[in-house]
Amino acid sequence: MGEKLKLYWIPVALLGMASLAGGCAPVVVGSAATVGVAAAQERTVGDAVDDTTIHAQVSSGLLQKSERLFTKVGIDVVEGRVLLTGNVPQPEDRVEAARIAWNVNGVKEVLNEIEVNDTSGLTDFAKDAWITTQLRAKALTDRDVIDINYSIETVNAVIYLFGIARSQQELNRITTHARNIPGVRRVVSHVVLKTDPRRKS
Repeated sequence: MGEKLKLYWIPVALLGMASLAGGCAPVVVGSAATVGVAAAQERTVGDAVDDTTIHAQVSSGLLQKSERLFTKVGIDVVEGRVLLTGNVPQPEDRVEAARIAWNVNGVKEVLNEIEVNDTSGLTDFAKDAWITTQLRAKALTDRDVIDINYSIETVNAVIYLFGIARSQQELNRITTHARNIPGVRRVVSHVVLKTDPRRKS
Protein backbone atom coordinates (compact mmCIF):
# COMPACT_ATOMS: atom_id res chain seq x y z
CA MET A 1 0.00 0.00 0.00
CA GLY A 2 2.92 2.36 0.77
CA GLU A 3 4.23 2.05 -2.78
CA LYS A 4 0.78 2.72 -4.18
CA LEU A 5 0.49 5.92 -2.18
CA LYS A 6 3.90 7.07 -3.34
CA LEU A 7 2.88 6.50 -6.94
CA TYR A 8 -0.38 8.29 -6.33
CA TRP A 9 1.42 11.54 -5.56
CA ILE A 10 3.71 11.49 -8.60
CA PRO A 11 1.07 13.09 -10.87
CA VAL A 12 0.73 16.07 -8.50
CA ALA A 13 4.07 17.34 -9.75
CA LEU A 14 2.98 16.65 -13.31
CA LEU A 15 -0.12 18.76 -12.79
CA GLY A 16 2.01 21.76 -11.90
CA MET A 17 4.26 21.22 -14.92
CA ALA A 18 1.24 20.81 -17.17
CA SER A 19 0.00 24.29 -16.29
CA LEU A 20 3.05 25.64 -18.15
CA ALA A 21 2.48 23.55 -21.24
CA GLY A 22 0.13 25.92 -23.05
CA GLY A 23 -2.69 24.53 -25.17
CA CYS A 24 -1.88 20.87 -24.41
CA ALA A 25 -2.28 21.33 -20.67
CA PRO A 26 -5.86 19.96 -20.35
CA VAL A 27 -4.89 16.68 -21.99
CA VAL A 28 -1.78 16.30 -19.84
CA VAL A 29 -3.65 17.14 -16.65
CA GLY A 30 -6.44 14.67 -17.45
CA SER A 31 -4.02 11.86 -18.19
CA ALA A 32 -1.92 12.58 -15.12
CA ALA A 33 -4.95 12.62 -12.84
CA THR A 34 -6.21 9.32 -14.25
CA VAL A 35 -2.81 7.65 -13.87
CA GLY A 36 -2.47 9.02 -10.34
CA VAL A 37 -5.80 7.69 -9.16
CA ALA A 38 -5.26 4.31 -10.81
CA ALA A 39 -1.87 3.93 -9.13
CA ALA A 40 -3.63 3.90 -5.77
CA GLN A 41 -6.51 1.68 -6.86
CA GLU A 42 -6.97 -2.03 -7.47
CA ARG A 43 -7.61 -1.50 -11.20
CA THR A 44 -4.73 -1.03 -13.64
CA VAL A 45 -3.71 2.26 -15.23
CA GLY A 46 -4.85 0.92 -18.60
CA ASP A 47 -8.30 0.07 -17.22
CA ALA A 48 -8.57 3.50 -15.62
CA VAL A 49 -7.79 5.23 -18.91
CA ASP A 50 -10.32 3.02 -20.73
CA ASP A 51 -12.93 3.79 -18.07
CA THR A 52 -12.32 7.53 -18.45
CA THR A 53 -12.87 7.20 -22.20
CA ILE A 54 -16.07 5.20 -21.69
CA HIS A 55 -17.35 7.76 -19.19
CA ALA A 56 -16.72 10.59 -21.64
CA GLN A 57 -18.47 8.75 -24.48
CA VAL A 58 -21.52 7.85 -22.41
CA SER A 59 -21.76 11.46 -21.21
CA SER A 60 -21.48 12.70 -24.77
CA GLY A 61 -24.17 10.26 -25.91
CA LEU A 62 -26.56 11.42 -23.20
CA LEU A 63 -25.95 15.08 -24.08
CA GLN A 64 -26.50 14.43 -27.78
CA LYS A 65 -29.80 12.71 -26.99
CA SER A 66 -31.06 15.43 -24.67
CA GLU A 67 -29.83 17.92 -22.10
CA ARG A 68 -32.36 16.43 -19.67
CA LEU A 69 -30.72 13.02 -19.75
CA PHE A 70 -27.27 14.57 -19.44
CA THR A 71 -28.22 16.49 -16.30
CA LYS A 72 -30.40 13.81 -14.70
CA VAL A 73 -28.22 10.71 -15.08
CA GLY A 74 -25.10 9.99 -13.03
CA ILE A 75 -22.35 7.80 -14.50
CA ASP A 76 -19.63 5.72 -12.84
CA VAL A 77 -17.34 3.33 -14.71
CA VAL A 78 -15.06 0.66 -13.27
CA GLU A 79 -13.31 -1.86 -15.53
CA GLY A 80 -15.91 -1.48 -18.26
CA ARG A 81 -18.86 -1.85 -15.87
CA VAL A 82 -21.13 1.20 -16.10
CA LEU A 83 -23.35 2.24 -13.21
CA LEU A 84 -26.19 4.62 -14.08
CA THR A 85 -28.00 6.46 -11.29
CA GLY A 86 -30.36 9.42 -10.98
CA ASN A 87 -33.98 10.40 -11.48
CA VAL A 88 -35.83 10.74 -14.78
CA PRO A 89 -39.47 11.66 -15.49
CA GLN A 90 -40.31 8.95 -18.05
CA PRO A 91 -39.66 5.18 -18.25
CA GLU A 92 -38.34 5.59 -21.80
CA ASP A 93 -35.64 7.94 -20.47
CA ARG A 94 -34.33 5.12 -18.29
CA VAL A 95 -34.29 2.69 -21.22
CA GLU A 96 -32.64 5.22 -23.53
CA ALA A 97 -29.83 5.95 -21.06
CA ALA A 98 -29.03 2.23 -20.82
CA ARG A 99 -29.11 1.88 -24.60
CA ILE A 100 -26.63 4.74 -24.99
CA ALA A 101 -24.28 3.16 -22.46
CA TRP A 102 -24.43 -0.27 -24.12
CA ASN A 103 -23.56 1.26 -27.49
CA VAL A 104 -20.17 2.53 -26.25
CA ASN A 105 -17.18 0.39 -27.16
CA GLY A 106 -15.58 -1.40 -24.23
CA VAL A 107 -18.70 -1.56 -22.06
CA LYS A 108 -19.00 -5.02 -20.47
CA GLU A 109 -22.02 -4.47 -18.22
CA VAL A 110 -24.62 -1.76 -17.59
CA LEU A 111 -26.09 -1.52 -14.10
CA ASN A 112 -29.21 0.59 -14.51
CA GLU A 113 -30.24 2.05 -11.15
CA ILE A 114 -32.02 5.08 -12.62
CA GLU A 115 -35.32 5.78 -10.91
CA VAL A 116 -38.43 6.96 -12.77
CA ASN A 117 -39.41 9.43 -10.10
CA ASP A 118 -38.34 12.94 -10.94
CA THR A 119 -39.97 14.63 -7.96
CA SER A 120 -36.87 15.40 -5.91
CA GLY A 121 -35.99 19.04 -5.34
CA LEU A 122 -33.05 21.03 -4.06
CA THR A 123 -33.73 19.91 -0.49
CA ASP A 124 -33.54 16.24 -1.47
CA PHE A 125 -30.39 16.90 -3.48
CA ALA A 126 -28.77 18.57 -0.47
CA LYS A 127 -29.71 15.64 1.78
CA ASP A 128 -28.27 13.14 -0.70
CA ALA A 129 -25.06 15.16 -0.98
CA TRP A 130 -24.76 15.27 2.81
CA ILE A 131 -25.21 11.49 3.07
CA THR A 132 -22.51 10.94 0.45
CA THR A 133 -20.18 13.35 2.26
CA GLN A 134 -20.68 11.56 5.57
CA LEU A 135 -19.97 8.14 4.08
CA ARG A 136 -16.92 9.41 2.23
CA ALA A 137 -15.61 10.87 5.51
CA LYS A 138 -16.17 7.57 7.33
CA ALA A 139 -14.35 5.66 4.59
CA LEU A 140 -11.44 8.11 4.65
CA THR A 141 -10.94 7.73 8.39
CA ASP A 142 -11.27 3.93 8.44
CA ARG A 143 -7.79 2.43 8.14
CA ASP A 144 -9.26 -0.88 7.03
CA VAL A 145 -10.95 0.67 3.99
CA ILE A 146 -9.16 1.96 0.88
CA ASP A 147 -11.70 4.65 0.07
CA ILE A 148 -10.33 5.46 -3.39
CA ASN A 149 -11.53 2.06 -4.61
CA TYR A 150 -15.17 3.06 -4.13
CA SER A 151 -17.59 5.30 -5.97
CA ILE A 152 -20.47 6.52 -3.82
CA GLU A 153 -23.74 7.87 -5.22
CA THR A 154 -26.82 8.78 -3.20
CA VAL A 155 -30.23 9.20 -4.84
CA ASN A 156 -33.38 9.75 -2.78
CA ALA A 157 -31.53 8.57 0.36
CA VAL A 158 -30.48 5.32 -1.33
CA ILE A 159 -26.71 4.79 -1.32
CA TYR A 160 -25.16 3.05 -4.33
CA LEU A 161 -21.71 1.56 -3.76
CA PHE A 162 -19.54 0.76 -6.76
CA GLY A 163 -15.93 -0.31 -7.17
CA ILE A 164 -13.46 -3.01 -6.17
CA ALA A 165 -13.10 -4.32 -2.61
CA ARG A 166 -9.84 -5.89 -1.41
CA SER A 167 -11.82 -8.38 0.67
CA GLN A 168 -15.30 -9.26 1.89
CA GLN A 169 -14.34 -7.82 5.28
CA GLU A 170 -13.56 -4.45 3.74
CA LEU A 171 -16.82 -4.47 1.78
CA ASN A 172 -18.72 -5.34 4.96
CA ARG A 173 -17.11 -2.40 6.76
CA ILE A 174 -18.03 0.24 4.19
CA THR A 175 -21.53 -1.25 3.84
CA THR A 176 -22.01 -1.04 7.61
CA HIS A 177 -20.82 2.56 7.60
CA ALA A 178 -23.40 3.34 4.92
CA ARG A 179 -26.27 1.67 6.76
CA ASN A 180 -25.48 3.52 9.97
CA ILE A 181 -25.82 7.00 8.47
CA PRO A 182 -29.05 8.67 9.65
CA GLY A 183 -31.67 9.09 6.95
CA VAL A 184 -30.42 6.32 4.65
CA ARG A 185 -33.30 4.24 3.29
CA ARG A 186 -31.31 1.51 1.58
CA VAL A 187 -27.81 0.50 0.53
CA VAL A 188 -27.28 -1.08 -2.89
CA SER A 189 -23.86 -2.59 -3.59
CA HIS A 190 -22.46 -3.26 -7.04
CA VAL A 191 -18.96 -3.70 -5.63
CA VAL A 192 -16.94 -6.70 -6.80
CA LEU A 193 -14.18 -8.36 -4.83
CA LYS A 194 -10.58 -8.09 -6.00
CA THR A 195 -10.63 -11.85 -6.64
CA ASP A 196 -13.92 -11.86 -8.58
CA PRO A 197 -13.47 -13.91 -11.80
CA ARG A 198 -15.59 -11.37 -13.71
CA ARG A 199 -12.67 -8.94 -13.56
CA LYS A 200 -10.72 -11.16 -15.97
CA SER A 201 -13.42 -11.27 -18.62
